[in-house]
Amino acid sequence: MHPALAMRTDLEDRAVLRERFERTRAQTESLTEPLEPEDCQVQTMDDVSPTKWHLAHTTWFFETFIALRFKAGYERADALHGFLYNSYYEALGKRWSRPDRGLLSRPLLREVEAYRQRITKITAELIETVSDNEWSELAPLIELGINHEQQHQELICTDIKHVLSRSPRPFAPYEQRGPQAAGHGTGEINWLGFEGGVVELGAHGAGFAYDNEYPRHKRYAYDFEIANRPVTNREFRAFVEDGGYRTPSLWLSDGWDFINANSIRYPLYWREAETGWEEYTLAGLRPLNDDEPVCHVSGYEASAFAEWAGRRLPAEHELELLARHHPVRGSLLFEDARCHPGALNGTQEAQAVIGGVWEWSASAYEAYPGYEAPSGAVGEYNGKFMSSQQVLRGGSAATPAEHIRETYRNFFPPAARWQFSGIRLAKKLIA
Repeated sequence: MHPALAMRTDLEDRAVLRERFERTRAQTESLTEPLEPEDCQVQTMDDVSPTKWHLAHTTWFFETFIALRFKAGYERADALHGFLYNSYYEALGKRWSRPDRGLLSRPLLREVEAYRQRITKITAELIETVSDNEWSELAPLIELGINHEQQHQELICTDIKHVLSRSPRPFAPYEQRGPQAAGHGTGEINWLGFEGGVVELGAHGAGFAYDNEYPRHKRYAYDFEIANRPVTNREFRAFVEDGGYRTPSLWLSDGWDFINANSIRYPLYWREAETGWEEYTLAGLRPLNDDEPVCHVSGYEASAFAEWAGRRLPAEHELELLARHHPVRGSLLFEDARCHPGALNGTQEAQAVIGGVWEWSASAYEAYPGYEAPSGAVGEYNGKFMSSQQVLRGGSAATPAEHIRETYRNFFPPAARWQFSGIRLAKKLIA
């Protein structure tokens, strides 16, 4: 069995796995509860998928990899589901065009919800009833499906935020999740030092991990210093007001072309108002909180800010070592009362290493030495995207708490801005 699908200890307990499966499905539906059907239909750009499609696709995953394989005589209730809700699995046939997902007014939302209920029931029953021989194959696929759905919980948050922000009357779907956290003045960055040498990186031992986190391997790390906290709105505002977006010497060539072609002059959800800067959040439009981590910046903006600050972006192995030695949690979905990064404070200790904002690294997304993709369609999950992407680490306020670990590798093109992506600096000079 491929290590990414290796059994974790709790997969041997059917009741535990069923509870986690059903809880994950219910958590997804809790995110859509405040939304109206019209909200769930809209697609505002190619990277954004409608909420309705996320609900259907995560169900398609369990139907395709579990119901069709393990339930005797099972056939799709709607033959179109395999075409409409396949995301990128070439081995499973043709797919509806990703940029056109917003055109799928049918099936209706209520039909997608009924589809979810049916597949949830079938999957839960299979957990209880498959033979012991089948269980060794089924359980890792259920685990993969749970983690896949948790990824889409995060995407539901980031995608619906983009959708609702485009409305002339922005809606606050998660306003009930708690008040804005007060800051205490972040003060100057404190630098955490790490001694270099041969280090081991990547997943190992018990617990789920994706294939791209394997294999555990050695590499040489130079001595480095890394910031104890992410960059704040206050610090990034100084970059904006100092003309950072108008200074070509700070930018990578592609980044300079990108911000000018798209008239970008500040982070995605900032607004200039007569009374000062505002920010659209999933709790509504509000004054910019200077003590919160800046978020919704691209890799290009992160790199330019680091250059302006006389620092650099950390390599992904430096962010993994930081998380290993300082696993300090920031805001996380389903664990905190809000779906936005919490305010930082003046402490000199490590802050928001896991959660808060995804942190751009300077590392290209590539295979670890000795990497092998799993066989079959699940082998298309990660490896096929190891081109023109940049690694982010740490998790964000929209990441489910169970879905976070020190070795987790997120990846996006450097132009991506709609995720909760922020910045942690490292020292430019290596001691």
